[in-house]
Amino acid sequence: MGIFSDKNIRPKNYMEDIVIRYMDRIMADINCCKCQACLMDIAAYALNRLPSKYIVTREGEVYSRLLELEQQFKTDVIIAIMKAIEVVSKNPRHVKEDKGDSNSDG
Repeated sequence: MGIFSDKNIRPKNYMEDIVIRYMDRIMADINCCKCQACLMDIAAYALNRLPSKYIVTREGEVYSRLLELEQQFKTDVIIAIMKAIEVVSKNPRHVKEDKGDSNSDG
């Protein structure tokens, strides 16, 4: 069974939700490849440069949401995503054939 036998209670990096939410907003206005490989690379690059925010309880989620209200926190997330877009756009890992099958702009 292991220590995580209850699948409903697990540590979760809340920063993943935040980065995905901000990426949705930012990517709508950015002209770059939006294939699945590039989107995942952008998210991973940004997440690796931001502090983890692990939560387990509802109180932990509320605390993490409060952090989102801080202007510096928002700025750090946006900067990490913008840098990730820049790096991934210059070094895409996708296969050229995949680009035509996706929601790609470049």
